[in-house]
Amino acid sequence: MAEQVNILIIGSGPAGYTAAIYAARAGLKPVLYQGMQPGGQLTTTNDVENYPGYPKGVTGPEMMEEFKEQAERFGTEIRYGFVSSVQLNNGGLHKVWVDETHEIETEAIVICTGASAKWLGLESETRLNGSGVSACAVCDGFFYRGLDVAVVGAGDTAAEEATYLAKLCKKVHLIVRKDEMRASLIMQNRVKNTPNIEIHWNSVTDDILGKTEVECVRIKNTITNEFKEISVKGFFVAIGHKPNTDIFKGQLTLDNAGYIITEKGTTKTNIEGVFAAGDAQDNVYRQAVTSAGTGCMAALDAERYLAAKEVHVLS
Repeated sequence: MAEQVNILIIGSGPAGYTAAIYAARAGLKPVLYQGMQPGGQLTTTNDVENYPGYPKGVTGPEMMEEFKEQAERFGTEIRYGFVSSVQLNNGGLHKVWVDETHEIETEAIVICTGASAKWLGLESETRLNGSGVSACAVCDGFFYRGLDVAVVGAGDTAAEEATYLAKLCKKVHLIVRKDEMRASLIMQNRVKNTPNIEIHWNSVTDDILGKTEVECVRIKNTITNEFKEISVKGFFVAIGHKPNTDIFKGQLTLDNAGYIITEKGTTKTNIEGVFAAGDAQDNVYRQAVTSAGTGCMAALDAERYLAAKEVHVLS
């Protein structure tokens, strides 16, 4: 027999925990499943210095633990588990299966499954993640003010990261696999007209060097097969993100990249009673503070939805 819950929050991180705080304070007794990465992407970030309320900075894991504690304080039931499949019913009861076997029925779902940065797959990339390797220039660029850094990628994301870092860093090395970029023409021109960005064409990352922190990057020219080592303190991977929305394909409206499309100015999806917040629906900002904001919106949207339907809240 399926378990009945008032509101189910799928995923944690700033969006999920904030949605839980608001839903719990509204008396909805939310149930939150943390997913494959409890706390979300921030748990892989050493230092967070741009979130309001932390003037001295905080580590990502510490901040997410505080978000979690606050959600639990108001009565959120936080569970370990992974939502493996869903059956969404427009305006009716939604069915969710956790770890393939446990079935839940609910009137309202808030999706906060986030997005995962795409990585190159290097051992050194994993080992030095948070110690010079990053997938977010806006998050971590400040730490490399006045230093040399590298960015790998050829699309708009890479161009944006490189130009952003160029304002902070002494020099930015942009590593591009081919002899042209995929970025929009305006972004390409912006990169090429920035004097402290050097583009390394026809180049791939062979390895990131350094024992405890990034010291240099070794690149390989795909035409000449020659290797070159570039001294840098930061290495930014900008080859895109993949939203964690595969289980919703065919039911929710997604864009070409897989991000959930929500009604403008709200967190409402194309299915009544299903709301989306955080990086699962945001392919523009992807910041902890904006994720928390949409988590708040989703909880309020869900609360109003349940009130309009005059749903009896389970005690």
